[in-house]
Amino acid sequence: MRAVRNTDQGILVAEAEEPEGPGIRLSVASVGVCGTDVGFVAGGVQGFTYGHEFAGTTADGRSCAVEPTVYCGQCGQCRTGHVQRCAAPEHGTLGIFRDGGMCDAVTVSEDMLVPLPSGLDVRDACLVEPAAVAGHGVRSASLEPGERVAVVGGGSIGLLAAATARQRGFDVDVEVRHQQQRVAAERLEAGEVSGVYDVVIDAAGSEEGLARCADLARPGGRIVLMGVYQRTVPVPGIPSLVKELSYVNSIAYSRHDGVRDTEQAAALLAGNPEIAKTVITHRFPLDDAAEAFRVAGDRASGAIKVVLHP
Repeated sequence: MRAVRNTDQGILVAEAEEPEGPGIRLSVASVGVCGTDVGFVAGGVQGFTYGHEFAGTTADGRSCAVEPTVYCGQCGQCRTGHVQRCAAPEHGTLGIFRDGGMCDAVTVSEDMLVPLPSGLDVRDACLVEPAAVAGHGVRSASLEPGERVAVVGGGSIGLLAAATARQRGFDVDVEVRHQQQRVAAERLEAGEVSGVYDVVIDAAGSEEGLARCADLARPGGRIVLMGVYQRTVPVPGIPSLVKELSYVNSIAYSRHDGVRDTEQAAALLAGNPEIAKTVITHRFPLDDAAEAFRVAGDRASGAIKVVLHP
């Protein structure tokens, strides 16, 4: 079968062995190119099949997204629903330093499957994973009725966070860098930033973006860190101190009250088809993976979310 790997020659579609072992075989229908994937390519990360945002169809005809977290289910964190904090050595994520879904087919455990609700096409369901990341971040913000929310960063995570907050009844403004992101934010009923906010979501992952979050937060406000910082988080000292800002870290997705963030993300996307139409800007066949990565890494291309279809 075909699988997308990074090599010394860049992204290639290589021949790989058919998936074996215990679990459910899934024919992959859609897989998103994440900013993490693009960063891995730039950093020369190799040795596994890429792709942690994917969905497909089982042999018995079920359409499912995949929650790619590998966890033990037995440690204290897992038992309280925080599988993203699993303490076991095997903890990790499919497609990140281990084989993922950017291929024709995978075998995954039954508990990784997220059945798709009516109204969510499997070709769009690769958005379930990033929407769950966004949803977990919005929930971590502990929003109270009437609070103002801003998102800094108009990529897929920022837009999905805005869509999640809107679905939960909050007015949301988004600060973006590119015109296609402004258009997308408006389609998702998010406004332009103005004034100060109770909660600011960092979906930019840059020193400049985090400084802007601190500017936009009211005294005593909260900043949710959803951007990825490889080393030190560049928290702006003076505004954070003077305003007594709180910083909330958010990673991946979990369970709460017995409900998976991925299930809520699937329901969000099924309930508002405009989200997928807005966020997914480019689609490529799997064989064109190199071009898909090029487009995903070039914001001037107009890309927000680039999707591959095996």
